[in-house]
Amino acid sequence: MKIGIFGGTFNPPHRGHMEAAAQTIRALGLDKLLVIPDFVPPHKEMPAGSPEGRERLELCRLAFGHVKHCKVSDMELARGGVSYTVDTLRRVRERYPTDRLYLLMGTDMLLSFTQWREYREIAKLATLAVFARREEDRGAVVRAAADLRSRLNANVKVVPIHAVDVSSTLVREELTRRRGCDLLPEDVYGRIVKLRLYGAKPDFAWLRKKAYAMLDPKRVPHVAGCEEEAARLAKRWGADEEQAREAGILHDITKKEKLDEQLRLCEKYGIILDEMERSEGKLLHAKTGAGIAKYEFGCDDEVYGAIYWHTTGHEDMTLLEKVIYMADYIEPNRDFPGVEELRRLAYTDLDGALELGFKMSIEDMRSRGIVPHERTLGALAYITAARS
Repeated sequence: MKIGIFGGTFNPPHRGHMEAAAQTIRALGLDKLLVIPDFVPPHKEMPAGSPEGRERLELCRLAFGHVKHCKVSDMELARGGVSYTVDTLRRVRERYPTDRLYLLMGTDMLLSFTQWREYREIAKLATLAVFARREEDRGAVVRAAADLRSRLNANVKVVPIHAVDVSSTLVREELTRRRGCDLLPEDVYGRIVKLRLYGAKPDFAWLRKKAYAMLDPKRVPHVAGCEEEAARLAKRWGADEEQAREAGILHDITKKEKLDEQLRLCEKYGIILDEMERSEGKLLHAKTGAGIAKYEFGCDDEVYGAIYWHTTGHEDMTLLEKVIYMADYIEPNRDFPGVEELRRLAYTDLDGALELGFKMSIEDMRSRGIVPHERTLGALAYITAARS
């Protein structure tokens, strides 16, 4: 068999890694490609905030699971210590004593190859399968390959792949700017956002796509309107606009779920309910939506609270909670008696808008024979006292 070995930190694994793997497998006719994340890389320090090895292994499994003939191995993680390539190749050779081994490496690895531990032994153990990460590197790769053949009598194969010019460093930088989802496999990006690895913040377009897929299509205009209203209110009153957008996008993601599903989600996320909430699904969507926002999309506690309280409100609300409560109430698609006065107050007297909003909500529920939640009553009493 022809077996490839593709090592690295994969911090995180991105589309460039996947394309290099897939194209090299085809070009060399590999029967298997072992993807082996480092435990401790020998030639560089891991950037601050990098996930530990087991998490990088999981990201690799998600990334390369879609690439035919790839198998992700925990060989170096299980061994521990500094991940020297020569040790890994010896281990692979023990497992596959008669098979032909190919060590994949990109431009940077190739140009530093003679600084590696026991590089001469590496050249004996495996054919070096080298590729250029950038088109402009191709000449340097060809020259370096020729030099290694001459100096070491090494087997070096230049793999003619169409390189994807992306690095893990670039991906990490993009993730903190709400970008980079196009540079990563969908599953990898989703997990990074869920765990907020690398300081990642979700791309808003990606987050909308995910949230809208969970909604009744008729609710999408409301959610889009709530997001924009929340951002405007946040800007007006000095709240975090990006947090306001996250909360606006996600605030109704479980709105269409029936009571039994709402209760299941409450149990899953450890949400404690009172007597009224257990029998009223409309009250639960705020809490279950907050649970999904936090545990599936990695939202912080501020956003969690803003979603959690956007239906009932509560005493002494935070600024972001007030912004989301009012944005949900007055977004442009809302049309009911008194909404224009609420909109005016929301931009001139936020607490005055909240007080009026609580009164209107309580009056509406009572007119329909619904008992208002005690937290809404408490929220109204609190804000009225604070304003007196």
